[in-house]
Amino acid sequence: MTTNTSPATEATRSAREVFTAISGLIVGMFVAVLSGTVVSTSMPVIIADLGGTQSQYTWVITASLLATAVSTPIWGKLADLVDRKILVQLSLILFTVGTVIAGFSTDTNMLIAVRVVQGVGVGGLMSLVMIAVALIISPRERGKYMGVVGGIMALGTIGGPLLGGFLTDVWGWRSNFFVGVPFAIIALVLLQFTLHLPKPQRGTKVSIDYFGIVLLAVGVSTLLIWVSMGGSQFEWDSATSWMLGAIAVAAIIAFVVVEFFVKEPIVPMSLFRNRTFTLSVIASIAIGVSMFATSVFLAQYFQLARGATPTESGLMTIPMIVGQMGASIIIGQLVSRFGKWKGWMLTGAVLATIGVSLMATLRYDTPFPLVAVYMFVLGAGLGMVMQNLTLIVQNDTSPTQLGAASSNVNFFRTIAGTIGVTIMGSLLSTSVGTYISDGLAGFTPTTQDEITALQHLSTGDVPKVAELPETIRTIVESAYGNGIADAFIIAIPLAVIGIIAIAFIKNKPLSTKNAAEELREQVEESVIEVSEAEVGASTGVIRLVDGESAAPSTGSVAVLEREESEPER
Repeated sequence: MTTNTSPATEATRSAREVFTAISGLIVGMFVAVLSGTVVSTSMPVIIADLGGTQSQYTWVITASLLATAVSTPIWGKLADLVDRKILVQLSLILFTVGTVIAGFSTDTNMLIAVRVVQGVGVGGLMSLVMIAVALIISPRERGKYMGVVGGIMALGTIGGPLLGGFLTDVWGWRSNFFVGVPFAIIALVLLQFTLHLPKPQRGTKVSIDYFGIVLLAVGVSTLLIWVSMGGSQFEWDSATSWMLGAIAVAAIIAFVVVEFFVKEPIVPMSLFRNRTFTLSVIASIAIGVSMFATSVFLAQYFQLARGATPTESGLMTIPMIVGQMGASIIIGQLVSRFGKWKGWMLTGAVLATIGVSLMATLRYDTPFPLVAVYMFVLGAGLGMVMQNLTLIVQNDTSPTQLGAASSNVNFFRTIAGTIGVTIMGSLLSTSVGTYISDGLAGFTPTTQDEITALQHLSTGDVPKVAELPETIRTIVESAYGNGIADAFIIAIPLAVIGIIAIAFIKNKPLSTKNAAEELREQVEESVIEVSEAEVGASTGVIRLVDGESAAPSTGSVAVLEREESEPER
């Protein structure tokens, strides 16, 4: 049931009332975060157990990111058209079903397929939760509440890798996919009874851009297939490569053209007239690559380059998570208290650039205290920037386009992160193969274990480092350490672009009204204008901008004068 409260009532809401209203959203986000992080440390074990290659490892990640990216603007546009509460519940159900099925995967291809279902659900949760929060809490107050929400998310982010490592070591990796189900059920119950959102103010029939959806999915999917398989499955200068590239470019261009003409575009091109939105998209693209890269490659670094167990890998990522979530919570509180955001975002972008540059220096034997500092700096930078990018876009966007604007910032960030991770994963696969070949040059196996290990390495599958003979293990760990560092080099110039984009964003003060209040005010102003026009038409009174009325006119149309117009004589 949807409730409508007056602005005065919303203005006097207590913190308890606000948290009650968003409790289901918080638990829903917790489920999404936990289910994502709980498998992060066990992913190398999962891929090795299912017999997957490094390329398939990357696709397990990018399949989910791709589905998230493609579905995010669709969810966001639907939020401007239909009941948002139903959409939140539907996205949570899709995510949970996909997660449970993933736990029964029998091979890597099945896991990749169900990760797509997970990604569709995540796309809904990530965009719809921020939209719902914007409807309930004003931009100025949002930092205070989101800081606390960030603390709860930190529990899922920090606890997930540790819990996932423990479950993998004790009960096996499949248990990772079932741990979030009870929380998902709780979230659905809370959403049903505590979440009350205003329905979209639409005077026309809902129109969904199905053609745009298809073009977007085809264009982005083909682009990722081309980028990830080029140079390994086929040569860059081959008929297959040219065909995939042409299809990707044609579909993306066609999508952009379609968005100019359809009634309800998924990505409204009018949004790009807003400088804040455009520069925020550029910054999201630049910073998003660093964010997704760390989530994908850190577990590989600790387990494949340093020989850590899944549990140890989870413990080792704590500095990164503490930096990211700590900065998000603290800076969120400061932004809410003082209303200043630009200085913090610039600082965060600089820290992210420094952090990703440091990560590009990693080696398999880099002292862990140094690695911890690198992770903390990068995490703090990301925490200062990512949450606030969505905030400032929501603050500078019409509430009627809130869903499209919010979701498209996340869309472009996810698309960039997906493409970036795919390219980095392809580079990592090539680099690791080269480093291992160079390291084994002239090596002669002397035992059956060494012969078996070399045969397994020749297949290209992700190795189980702990089971390798010591003579070969050091070479493999060194190869992964160098390869992961090389992959991070790609993110450095992008992070610099992020600094430049944020520097040019308009420093607009944060509004003290939530989106629901702004929508109501717009509706009320429209009603008043129509009523005044009707009264003017029936009485023949001309209403001037200063509120005074002129003598009755013989015409039947009321003339609303502009301030710069000369009064009629």
